[in-house]
Amino acid sequence: MSKRDYYEVLGIERGAGEDVIKRAYRKLAMKYHPDKNPGDKVAEEHFKAISEAYGVLSDPDRRAQYDRFGHAAFEQGGGFGFDFASAGFAEDLFNDIFGNLFGGRRGGGGGRNRARRGEDLRYDMEIEFEEAVRGTEKLIKVPRSASCSDCGGQGTADGSARATCPGCNGTGQVRFQQGFFTIAKTCGQCGGQGNYVKDPCSKCRGAGTVQKTSSLNIKVPPGVDVGSRLKLRGEGENGSNAGPPGDLYIVIHVREHPLFARDGNDVVCEIPITFPQAALGAEIDVPTLDGKTSLKIPSGTQSGTVLKLAGKGAPDLRGYGQGDQLVRLIIETPRKLTARQRELLEEFARESGNEVNPLSKGFFDKVKEMFG
Repeated sequence: MSKRDYYEVLGIERGAGEDVIKRAYRKLAMKYHPDKNPGDKVAEEHFKAISEAYGVLSDPDRRAQYDRFGHAAFEQGGGFGFDFASAGFAEDLFNDIFGNLFGGRRGGGGGRNRARRGEDLRYDMEIEFEEAVRGTEKLIKVPRSASCSDCGGQGTADGSARATCPGCNGTGQVRFQQGFFTIAKTCGQCGGQGNYVKDPCSKCRGAGTVQKTSSLNIKVPPGVDVGSRLKLRGEGENGSNAGPPGDLYIVIHVREHPLFARDGNDVVCEIPITFPQAALGAEIDVPTLDGKTSLKIPSGTQSGTVLKLAGKGAPDLRGYGQGDQLVRLIIETPRKLTARQRELLEEFARESGNEVNPLSKGFFDKVKEMFG
């Protein structure tokens, strides 16, 4: 019985690219995999056929031979074998179908001696409001892993090399047969490392690393705010197998100030003023981060009015100028009045009527229009 054309099996054109071949195989393999169709011989045959087709068409050399000679190119080889561990995409597909059924993570032990970058670290730093605006320097202590000095990072008691894992013979992978194809998975005895510690170091207990505290002088730039992150390259955990260290991220937290708050690069301050100052106008001293400064209040100022002190805010972290200080004026109503003060206010109320209160007059006119 003649075999079906491999392109026909996968349902693709002869000139299909690598991505098209992969997508077609993934779709059909997910549909016909024996574990998804237990006891279905037809599905099993379909799966075998598409796996065979993919094994040829996914390999440029074998595909070229097939395009030239057809099935005859492989008839002298004594049969077809498809090794899941030899195709990275097929391994991805296997994980899609089985998940973590067989344990271990994708990639097996292929990177058992590969240099690995160290983990990044986070340090939460709390600073004062003024320090955030002006910048500061802080000495911090960061606990992190370092190579064990007793064993030189080997993890063994005498500092010698680790022993070869008997479970995988040093390969980091174990293979077993699943139906008609071979599956590779990470060795459970050594975790894919290919070696293990037979006699562990007493100081690091076989880990090869110990915890140490490093002192670092941190320069906090002017203009940082709550949530700002400073990145220190290479100050994270040490890498393994001569891999580079990770980075240290410093997350800024700013203590609240009794007078000031931040709005981006602007510094906000609320200042209480009296009714006479608001009505008649005045010149008052207001606090800034650089000390006191004079501020003119125009006559007729309303409560909630915001006045600006240019350039009295925080510098922009990216160097785009300086923020301002925003002074929000709050008119303070006296809680206690002397007899004379009450007499003067009552006289003022009789004299003023509604003509000098345009805001309240406008409000009550609208109420009258709505309710009559």
